[in-house]
Amino acid sequence: MKKKVVLLLAIVLLVFGVGATSAQDEEPLVIGLLVDQSGALTIYGYELEYGFKLGLLYAAGVDLAEYNNDMEVALDAVVIAGRPVEVIVRDNGSNADTAASQARELIEQEGAEILVGAPSSGVMTGVQQVALDSDVILFATPAASPAITGANFNVNTFRVCRNTFQDFLAFAPFATQELGTNFVILAVDNDFGRASAGAASVLASAGISFVSDPIYAPLETTDFTPYLQQVLSSGADAVLPIWAGDGSVTLFQQIAELGVQDQMAVVAAFNSNDIVAVSDPSTIGNISWIVYHYSFPDNEINDALIAGYEAVYNDVPDLFSECSFATAQALVQAVTDAEGDTLPEALIPVLEGMVFEGPKGTYAIRPSDHQALVPMYIAQLANLDDPDQNFYELLATIPANQIIPPVLLAEDVAAERLPLDEAFNAMIAEMGS
Repeated sequence: MKKKVVLLLAIVLLVFGVGATSAQDEEPLVIGLLVDQSGALTIYGYELEYGFKLGLLYAAGVDLAEYNNDMEVALDAVVIAGRPVEVIVRDNGSNADTAASQARELIEQEGAEILVGAPSSGVMTGVQQVALDSDVILFATPAASPAITGANFNVNTFRVCRNTFQDFLAFAPFATQELGTNFVILAVDNDFGRASAGAASVLASAGISFVSDPIYAPLETTDFTPYLQQVLSSGADAVLPIWAGDGSVTLFQQIAELGVQDQMAVVAAFNSNDIVAVSDPSTIGNISWIVYHYSFPDNEINDALIAGYEAVYNDVPDLFSECSFATAQALVQAVTDAEGDTLPEALIPVLEGMVFEGPKGTYAIRPSDHQALVPMYIAQLANLDDPDQNFYELLATIPANQIIPPVLLAEDVAAERLPLDEAFNAMIAEMGS
């Protein structure tokens, strides 16, 4: 009878024992990496994958050169808290249903204990719920919608990357009178665009107002003419385009073709290098914010990211290579501190309030909403043809503690979680003194 009970228990564990686990030396740690390598955000999908894998190697102390700069062979040498690591990559094409299905498959069939991704903010909503339902930790990267750590917050989601509030907070002091004070927004009609358009309200601190509600265009738009005509007839002094992915190239080409920049300022975030390289020459001299450019930070960690990128991918790190690298650093540190345990009850206390040094400098994960505070940059576009993609003059580095995004938790959740920030806020204030 006892043998039957043991056998039944084993079957139950096989059927239901999915998700994160407590620490077991030498038990492989499977990480599910959710990317886009076939959709509108493909360029960011590769930045995510490359930066994350290099970050794992760096944080785990694996020297690429010892493995002839072969990434896949070097990854086999990554061990965290006594556990060998396996990274399984899934391309969701920025399709939310596909991503949610892949997340479940990674957890239930591949044994993934931690999820990382993805470029699309809309994708992340469903994946956040899958992670919560399956009781695993999700690192949201590089999706930037404020809703991920706001309206859609759950305790299993952490974001080491910035959100778009930090973009606008960084730029607000530089939104000078030369740009005018009346803006209009043209945004992609998805979760990222709508949440980011809402975040732009912080530009009011620079004396900016918006002449109309945001103008939204579908992600698959190829002819922006009707939307740009609305922009031109709005009476605004400046247009703030909020777009992501390869469609940015088409949008800015048509902005140039219609002469929008001749009638108003065009104030847009600087994008990935390959997108910037095909910009209209009229954009040279523009000043804006940028998440990251490999030439800006001067520290050993950024040097390691650059060296790894050049050795493995024969390229330089790009816009989101940095925050995926930093995400891997946070993951390795958390699992190490939890002695290999990946259960949320082990990792959450380690990650909440975590402060560490990454490619951009100091990163700090806010306890209440799990949003990282990170440095940002203001730059001027100097050229479009540098062979090393060194396109910018750096104007300012904005420290993390000077661009603190608002906590956007639901009222009942905020009441419970905001007290967690008291010691953290005091520490952040001290960093600036």
